[in-house]
Parts: sequence; structure tokens; C-alpha cells
Amino acid sequence: MKAQMISGKDYAAELAGQQAARADTLRLLGIKPCLAVIMVGEDPASATYVRNKERACQKVGIDSRPVFLPEDTTQETLHVEIDRLNADPAVHGILVQLPLPAHLNEAAALMRVNAAKDVDGFHALNAGFLLRGAPAVTPCTPKGILYMLKKARVPLDGAHAVVLGRSNIVGKPAALLLLQENCTVSLCHSHTRNLADITRQADILIVAIGKPRFVTAQMVKPGAAVIDVGINRVDGKLCGDVDFDSVSDVAGWITPVPGGVGPMTVAMLMENTLEAACRA
Repeated sequence: MKAQMISGKDYAAELAGQQAARADTLRLLGIKPCLAVIMVGEDPASATYVRNKERACQKVGIDSRPVFLPEDTTQETLHVEIDRLNADPAVHGILVQLPLPAHLNEAAALMRVNAAKDVDGFHALNAGFLLRGAPAVTPCTPKGILYMLKKARVPLDGAHAVVLGRSNIVGKPAALLLLQENCTVSLCHSHTRNLADITRQADILIVAIGKPRFVTAQMVKPGAAVIDVGINRVDGKLCGDVDFDSVSDVAGWITPVPGGVGPMTVAMLMENTLEAACRA
């Protein structure tokens, strides 16, 4: 029996209607939700992501304020631009599009963003609150993953969740969110020994390692929920970190690539921006 598809595209479309209604309510109260996105340089992939975020903003009624800076922008100039947006009461969310050019310090730039306007959830203050289980701005991809699991009614309480990848953007915050849902969490990475033995124990398997079709059916517990965060281009086609065709014959739930986690990441960015506007 084929796995149940968890469509982030469908969930995101459903959320967009709700978010548009919230944005309309805020406007009636005199608040125009606004997201500023800073992009340094002309990386094609980053430019595509920025355009997608602009379209999402337009769909739900959030003002989009893209800020394009040249490739040779200095750290000081970038900080001045961030400070300007921090001080602007009309801007509720600020996102620094990553990766930045190699000569810039990403960590310093992310820390420069006002934590209350940090809609990516990357500021150390928000990361610390998440670690403590306190209310915080949650990184968009892990927040979207948890939303999808709950909407698909995947049992969380007491489940063994295995996360492949320990990045600050996905792996670590995803593990913390699952802990808050009373999962038992194993956080695996490139140095993990006997990886397949661990993944086969997972009731929930989240894969974010950047290796195309790395997870095969032999690595998956029958009936498990498999969330594929990877986006890779192979022979001109997009694929995830999971071998979708073989794993979907074993898993109980699975996300596709594209159309799975990606749309939910953008949807959660809209959610974080609206929440920031409400707080303001």
C-alpha cells in the first residue's frame, strides 16, 4: 500500500486564505503587515527565492519591501541597512537572504536584526528561547514540518523521531520542536555510525542532508512518516534527499519534492510576519 501523501502545496494554499483574512483584519486596525527582504549580490537561486516570497506576500496581503545590495557591499553597509529597517515602525519582519557573499559575516548580520523582527527565527535570542521551550519566533522550515505532521494526524506523543542533519536552520530546531511534542529524538549527522540501524527505528524520519535520494526503502521503518527537506537538481529535475519511489512503498506518510516542505516554509514565513505585525 502506497504512503499517504503529505502535500505542503495544499496546506499552504489553505493557510493562504486564512492569512489573507488576518491581514485584512490588521489593515482595518491601521496595521499594514510588511516584510523586508535583503539580498546581497545576484545569486540566481537566491533571486528565485526572493521572487517566491514576494509573490506569497502579494497573495496574502503583506507589503513586500525587497532591498537589493551589490555583491561588493561591505559588512558596515549591510549593518546600516539592517539598522534602518530595525528602526522603521512600518516594517514588521526582516529577512536576510542566505547565503551572503563569502566576504560577509552571516552570523553578525543575523544578530544585527532586531529579534522581534527576526521572522526567520535565526537570532540567538530566539534560538535560546526555543531551546528553553519558551515562546519564540520559530524557524520557518521546522515550523512547517510540525504543522504538516499535525495536519496529517501523524502520532507525535511518545514517537521516536529521527532527524538527519544538524543545521541551525532545520535539524537542531526541528529536534527541539519534536521534543516539545513529547517525541524521543535522535539527531543524526555525517559522523553517525550505523545510520541505517537508527533510521529503521524511526516512527518519524526527517531528512535534511543535501544528498539526492540518499534515504532508500531499506532505511525506513514500515509505516513511518518521512519528511523530505532536501532540494536537489539531478539531470535537470528536482528531487529530494529521499528516494521517493521506493520509500513511498514502505512509509505510512511521505512528502513529495517539489510540493512538500518548500511551500510550507514560505507559508510559515508569512505566518511569522503576521505574528510580528500583531506583536507590534
